[in-house]
Amino acid sequence: MSEKPAILYVDDEEANLLLFRISFEGERDVLVANSPEEGLLKLEENRSRIRAVISDMHMPKMNGVQFIEKAQETVNDIPYYILSGYAFNDEIDQALQRNTIKKFFTKPFDRAEIEGYLSNSSNG
Repeated sequence: MSEKPAILYVDDEEANLLLFRISFEGERDVLVANSPEEGLLKLEENRSRIRAVISDMHMPKMNGVQFIEKAQETVNDIPYYILSGYAFNDEIDQALQRNTIKKFFTKPFDRAEIEGYLSNSSNG
């Protein structure tokens, strides 16, 4: 029995987690976490099957870039993305330049755009 590849989405708003899961579940499993801490735990527990991580930028205690930097200490061979309703900023720009994140997506998200990046990252 083979497990479907998974993606992890981290956001502190339950409605966003539900919308993301409904939008992307099907050919892959969508794991969700409502805090960076829960995201790190799910990443550790599912590291063998998670193919990409997408995180909200603005969350309590730790923002998306900080979460991703911490997550990459555990799993650094998959792509990480930021999805935010806030404007592109210097911290996101620097994360892109350092290759910490592969892409910045805006809310409301374009499912086809994100799906294109996820499909490309799953083929490797």
